Amino acid sequence: MTDQPGQRKHIQVRGIVQGVGFRPFVYKAAKSLGLSGYVFNSSAGVTIEIEGGESELDEFLRTLKDDPPQLAEIAQITVSDIEAQGSRGFSILTSRAEAGEFALISPDAGTCDACWHDFGDPANRRFGYPFTNCTHCGPRYTIIRDIPYDRATTTMSSFLMCGDCRAEYEDPADRRFHAQPNACPVCGPSLTLVESGAAFSFTGPGNSLPIIHQTRALLGAGKIVAVKGLGGFLLACDATNDSAIAELRRRKRRPHKPFALMARDLVSVRRLCEVSADDEAALLSPRRPIVILPRLPGTSLPVGLAPGDRTLGVMLPYTPLHYLLFSDAPQSEPEFAALVMTSGNLSEEPIVIENREAMQQLGGVADLFLLHNRDIATRVDDSVTRTFEGRERVLRRARGFVPQTIDLGVEMEEVLAFGGELKNTFCLTKGRYAILGQHIGDLENYETMRFFEETLANLKHVFKVMPSAVAYDLHPGYMSTRMAMGSGIERKIGVQHHHAHIASCMAENHLRGKVLGVAMDGTGFGTDGKVWGGEFLVADFAGFTRRAHLRNVLLPGGDAAVRQPWRMALSYLRDASQTPQNLRCFEGKHVALVDAMLDRRIQTVETSSCGRLFDAVAALLGLAPEVSFEGQAAIALEALAEPGIDQRYDFEIEPGEPSILDFRPVIVAIVADIARGRSVGEISACFHNTLSTAIGEMCSRIGKSDALDRVCLSGGSFQNLYLLGRTVVELRRRGFDVFLHAQVPANDGGLSLGQAMIANQHFRGGE
Repeated sequence: MTDQPGQRKHIQVRGIVQGVGFRPFVYKAAKSLGLSGYVFNSSAGVTIEIEGGESELDEFLRTLKDDPPQLAEIAQITVSDIEAQGSRGFSILTSRAEAGEFALISPDAGTCDACWHDFGDPANRRFGYPFTNCTHCGPRYTIIRDIPYDRATTTMSSFLMCGDCRAEYEDPADRRFHAQPNACPVCGPSLTLVESGAAFSFTGPGNSLPIIHQTRALLGAGKIVAVKGLGGFLLACDATNDSAIAELRRRKRRPHKPFALMARDLVSVRRLCEVSADDEAALLSPRRPIVILPRLPGTSLPVGLAPGDRTLGVMLPYTPLHYLLFSDAPQSEPEFAALVMTSGNLSEEPIVIENREAMQQLGGVADLFLLHNRDIATRVDDSVTRTFEGRERVLRRARGFVPQTIDLGVEMEEVLAFGGELKNTFCLTKGRYAILGQHIGDLENYETMRFFEETLANLKHVFKVMPSAVAYDLHPGYMSTRMAMGSGIERKIGVQHHHAHIASCMAENHLRGKVLGVAMDGTGFGTDGKVWGGEFLVADFAGFTRRAHLRNVLLPGGDAAVRQPWRMALSYLRDASQTPQNLRCFEGKHVALVDAMLDRRIQTVETSSCGRLFDAVAALLGLAPEVSFEGQAAIALEALAEPGIDQRYDFEIEPGEPSILDFRPVIVAIVADIARGRSVGEISACFHNTLSTAIGEMCSRIGKSDALDRVCLSGGSFQNLYLLGRTVVELRRRGFDVFLHAQVPANDGGLSLGQAMIANQHFRGGE
């Protein structure tokens, strides 16, 4: 009973409130307080009408704001008084679609502990069932076809719930109350295991454990298995088996790039890597990303997992199927120390999501296929993160993060930003939100373009976005730029690459006004037609001034210089009036040919790229004269940097507009150190220390002249934790407030957010 019956309120809740158990939460809270009314999902979020006494209504609103479900993220609660109706009881009504409205959608969530104990308990009816879930975990974004979020608008619509599952679904006291993907071995999706090239079918629900046991045995025997997961296929093998890893590399055409690992639990991860409290929180979060961790010395894992790298990318299982590949039950010892779990695709192509597509495309890679018959609506790769200064920082934004929006704090026009060429993402803006698509990859082929287009069409539909303008990178050769030009949207806004980097960092940190932006990366098309990449900008969303940059050197042979860092080593040597004699990186190389290109400036372009500087130093030290993936040389250089060294090399700054940061003295000193036999680790540390000091000194000069004390660091080079850590300390020592990325990548995966912010500023016409 209520103490003051007769008050009724209309409540609109916006945010991530669909697919997270929000309606059951509202139902239980209302019933516990003796309140009447109803709740339903709409295209705008969750709508509530509730009636009762004043104190009970106040307590209900407090509960709504302070104790929402774990996966919910409330952005806004709007409350208005309406006429009381004297209603009795509280109910969940059928969802309603509303024209033009949009609701925020929950990302997929890793399996909760309660579900793990359900499918790990021999006495439970879901024992061994690989599709167990509840309102606290399981698929969301990857199965949604439309909103409002109901079973009928997901890929679970074809699975009719059995009586037991229906009873759970309709019981307010059950944690599967209105869990849309709810299923069991009687009525839900099922597995099949087939050899490469064989015909397959699904015989219907039943006991999955025999198939899982067979898969475990095959993995233990060194086989490569393509496993259909949440957002696509993963290629799995035993992470302790050298020959299986080598064969996977050969078949996947991935000679050096690190493989991601999956370990069953934290105990297993701690046997392989150093795990801080922040790392633990990231690993255990519902997002369940791949977390980059320092590798423990002396582990039994093969070097071939991550050649030339002192870190490993490790994740915990995020579906019941993953858990079951390690053991039947939580209390059982896992059968594998870790499994390789790498994206199910050929090199540089999107992750595969359909069974027949997988059999065709991965038939030459996998020995066997572990398939299921729940369709994947949207392909999503695993996310990658790293922790720094107490925060998880995204390196690749995908499963678990997408389609979670970023609140920008201001109203935005509806804009589509196409991003860059590498590590592509796109960004839509609507209301006060940025809607970033998941990691698309490098726009190098038709398959990736199709992935871009299907994801864009999906998010435009779900979020009801009709862009009135597009933003794009200035590089005329980028596929993303050509796609923007051919989009059919009349208003087009070109955005300089490094300006977008800084704007992206500003956006997620809610900064307004001018900042000093330091953008360090591999490549970006400059306003002067040169390749930029070591930039100091005074910037806001309306524009930027290039105040300084790394000294330009020649990039000989374009992309060939990126694949063959020895070319950049030669270019830096020649620029510093040094000779390549007695340096191992030039053995067997076409030095005379590249020398001629440099002398005559044939097939060369000037570049200020920080990434190419790292390539040159790594090549000089003999670490990576040639590479097979972007950033390989820089990763090797960082990995060998010896801790505890504070020495650095001398550098020069040439004043001007812009000023020039000259590293020719550094190159001369490195060549001398190599000649006298100084260790690679010491040279690497001195180089890193020099760059962080040089960034600090240049920022001090610009900050003093322009009265700026806020610095934004962006660009892929700042994913190097050694460089980032030293630079942050250096800048703070000089009195700067330093702002970093966390919600979006510092690499080109964050470009689209910056492009969208700058395009929106064009609409507003100034700060």
